[in-house]
Amino acid sequence: MIRRSVGTLPRKWLAAITLLAGLSAALAVAVAAPSPDWTFAALAGPVQSAMSVAVPFFGVLMVGDLRRAPRPVRAVPTLLGALSVAAVVGVFGALICAAMLAVSATDTAHAPWSHIGAIAAGGVLVQMTAQLVGTGLGLLLRPPVVAFLATVVLPMGLWAVLGAVEVLRPARGWLTPYPSVQNLLSGPMAPLMWAQWFAVLLIWGAGLNSLGVALLKRRNSDDNSPQIPANNSAH
Repeated sequence: MIRRSVGTLPRKWLAAITLLAGLSAALAVAVAAPSPDWTFAALAGPVQSAMSVAVPFFGVLMVGDLRRAPRPVRAVPTLLGALSVAAVVGVFGALICAAMLAVSATDTAHAPWSHIGAIAAGGVLVQMTAQLVGTGLGLLLRPPVVAFLATVVLPMGLWAVLGAVEVLRPARGWLTPYPSVQNLLSGPMAPLMWAQWFAVLLIWGAGLNSLGVALLKRRNSDDNSPQIPANNSAH
């Protein structure tokens, strides 16, 4: 499934760029912060966040296959394949962070491995959530470049708009992915944080993809509906 998901040359390039973004973020942390300040959480934030920008592009490209299929196909296998790619990216990010800490273990902060399990799992959830944003917008928007831009502009634009109005600022945690990304990559989550992430998943994951699949089915139905021949008889 993973091999098919990145089987084309553009997707291979995208995979390379995504993983390189994670490595670059890790190197940026290494340059900007002295090793005594390194913890798994401090590394995971920039590494996973950098990769999560590109991960939705996979989803956009993969759901494009559904529209190009010669006959209607089920969306679920494609969505599962996209989530598998996202999970691999999340695991790769965790391995980068672990490798950096391992090579500097004598010089790092106190308890650098604190909450590593929760943060590693959070990284996978971050990438899977980002991927669902990509598949949802990829189903709803065409051409792909529009969907690419939307995966960045829509969630971050809504986050900025809500933050600009003080009374609406608390809603960002419930309506936009970015606060949940920070929570998932910081360590164990409180029940309120899980509730906020679940709300974000319903909106940006289940909501967008349900609308997208419904739109895809409607397009397929319209394409396959019998055409009524024009009446060309002379009067």
